[in-house]
Amino acid sequence: MIACERETEVKVLTFAHNLPTSHPVHKGVEAFKTHLETLSGGKMSINIYANGNLGTEREVLELLQIGSVSMTKVSASAMSNFVPEYLVLGIPYLFRDKEHFFSVLEGKIGEKLLEKGEYVWLRGLCFYDAGSRSFYTKKKPVKKPSDLEGLKIRVMGDRISVSLVQSLGAAPTPMAFGELYTALQQGVVDGAENNAPSFVTSMHFEVCKYYCLDEHNYLPDVVLIGTKTLEKLTSQEQKWVFEAAKLSAQQQKKFWEEAEIESMEILKASGVEFFFPNKDLFRAKTEFFKTDFFKDEKRLKIIEEIEQSK
Repeated sequence: MIACERETEVKVLTFAHNLPTSHPVHKGVEAFKTHLETLSGGKMSINIYANGNLGTEREVLELLQIGSVSMTKVSASAMSNFVPEYLVLGIPYLFRDKEHFFSVLEGKIGEKLLEKGEYVWLRGLCFYDAGSRSFYTKKKPVKKPSDLEGLKIRVMGDRISVSLVQSLGAAPTPMAFGELYTALQQGVVDGAENNAPSFVTSMHFEVCKYYCLDEHNYLPDVVLIGTKTLEKLTSQEQKWVFEAAKLSAQQQKKFWEEAEIESMEILKASGVEFFFPNKDLFRAKTEFFKTDFFKDEKRLKIIEEIEQSK
């Protein structure tokens, strides 16, 4: 939805997301707004709706498709329900490290992915950092794949997450995130996996004192604009939006890095032990993902391009 304030001729876009205003993503969206106002000389602005006030990720995506909301941010996994190619980003241990991750997303491969949503009326603007997911456990540390054998690990429930935990010898246990703290306390599960800021905000570190930084999954957030909104903008306005989004992505990376550093300090002060395993040992257990999950040439080609990229 675009609101136009006639007296000042300001075009106001709407941006809805499901995170709190303290989150690095929200800070990134605020930077997006500031850059857009600066680039346009005050001719454009953004109204931000946080905390899921306009609906779930899927609901907001559908509002973008019909033009009722201008922009949003969703996880790449949510976007894969609309554009299957995004599912590739969820392959365990696909990215060698954070440098490789950003190199892919900010290069030609990432730009092609952002363009692919146009046929479902969703145009990607940029990617936001959402960290990497790693295992944390209650009973014992995980230093190698065999340490996971027999442990019950909470997973989100999607096929890739379930298969990842199974391939490492653990028992995947799908469970709502809100139920996890009590489940860890009572021994219903032995561990879970998430990024450091979520490990802290969930307070799971009070129960789990071992953090295995295997970084099995780098799954970004995707910032999107509905094509129905985009088509109503002039070519110059579109340029401002794209440039402001990309500038905000660079700032959001810094916001996320700050949140990670702060979270790691909190974990360390709380007595959590960190372990940095040999990722190749874990990667060897999950090679089958590429061929078992992806049979189509389009996605296999994307995987190959990512692996060959520097």
